[in-house]
Amino acid sequence: MPGNFYSVRCPDCENEQVVFGKAASEVVCAVCGNTLVRPTGGKATIEGDVLETVEQR
Repeated sequence: MPGNFYSVRCPDCENEQVVFGKAASEVVCAVCGNTLVRPTGGKATIEGDVLETVEQR
C-alpha cells in the first residue's frame, strides 16, 4: 500500500503527531482530541499544519 507518513501540528494545542496520508479512519489529536485527518476514500484531507514528510513510499 503506497502512501506517505506526515508530521502534522495540531492547530489548537501545537502537538506534533505522525499521520498516514491515506488514512481510512478519522485521526484525532492525542492531546486535545481535535480532528487532524479526515478520510475521503483516497488521499485523506489533513486539517492540521503539515511540517514534513516523515517517510515517503
